[in-house]
Amino acid sequence: MIDILTLISENEKNFSKSQKIIGNYIKNNSEKAAYMTIAKLSKETGVSEATVLRFAEKLGFDGYPSFQKELIGFVKTKLTSIQRIDLAYEKMGDRDVLKRVLKSDVAYIEKTLENTDGLEFEKAANIISNAKRIYITGVRSAGALAEFAGFYLHLIFDNVRLIKTTGGDDLFEQIMNVKKGDVVIGISFPRYSKNTIKALEYAKRNGATVIGITDSKTSPIGEVSNICLVAESDTTSFVDSLTAPFSLINALMVSVGLKNRELVRTNFEKLEEIWDEYEVYNKK
Repeated sequence: MIDILTLISENEKNFSKSQKIIGNYIKNNSEKAAYMTIAKLSKETGVSEATVLRFAEKLGFDGYPSFQKELIGFVKTKLTSIQRIDLAYEKMGDRDVLKRVLKSDVAYIEKTLENTDGLEFEKAANIISNAKRIYITGVRSAGALAEFAGFYLHLIFDNVRLIKTTGGDDLFEQIMNVKKGDVVIGISFPRYSKNTIKALEYAKRNGATVIGITDSKTSPIGEVSNICLVAESDTTSFVDSLTAPFSLINALMVSVGLKNRELVRTNFEKLEEIWDEYEVYNKK
């Protein structure tokens, strides 16, 4: 992931007067500038849209959209909770919240579908299906994603372990025996969890296959993964939008289930008998 602010500072000596204005504005207001259209940034800085475009090209990008994408990726990892709240209010206000949030989630799912590598997805499902042991880790808001994956994998296999941590180094006690033939699924989105990154690095050093589920292949999770599945997310509010990651994990669980359909059928026949005997579900 490119450090946009450092890149701007390193190129300042080659900027025109107007480009320096843009650079200074972005350095001082990066969390806001990241989500501005070229027209909005032009208006805020008092320069032409053509100057904004030349500014992006001066930094080595092929246009404003690619520059903005990198800036958003950089900003996501830096935003504090307070900045997220302020940015969410600026982007959305208090009007049509339901419609805006749901439409945004739909767009993230569609973008995830467009950008997901089908071969990588199938490879991940096959590795999970054939693993000796399956470890899953995700903390904070990503913990819900890890719990979701763990719940369904437990219904298929008996070699699944959901790694839970209190924030210390107790995670290493839970993965101390990880080795070649095992798979570790690590889930994290900005701001990325250091514990998750450490767990994946340890697992990879010990020969396990690491499957990362995150927002970018150039993220800390993506860089340590053998296979990286990318899902679009919005972490610019105090509530992380993880609809697309949930959908991607849902698809992955379905794919694993289909590859093990006989095992799934046998397990669920047993479960139905247990559920009936102990009246787990209300049938009235």
